[in-house]
Amino acid sequence: MNLIWRIFFTAAYLLITIFGLGPVLLADGSHTERWLALLITLGLYAVTTAGLRYVLYR
Repeated sequence: MNLIWRIFFTAAYLLITIFGLGPVLLADGSHTERWLALLITLGLYAVTTAGLRYVLYR
């Protein structure tokens, strides 16, 4: 069961990285738009990491 959780969270991290950091690095919008995308991406990383820690250390 632990392997399934690790695969799930690895996929989640990859999706957050591709779809979250892409707009931050490659967007041609305003700086406010980039900062907002960065804050949302960092929030998603924090929630995902908290979920991973909860699942692995319960």
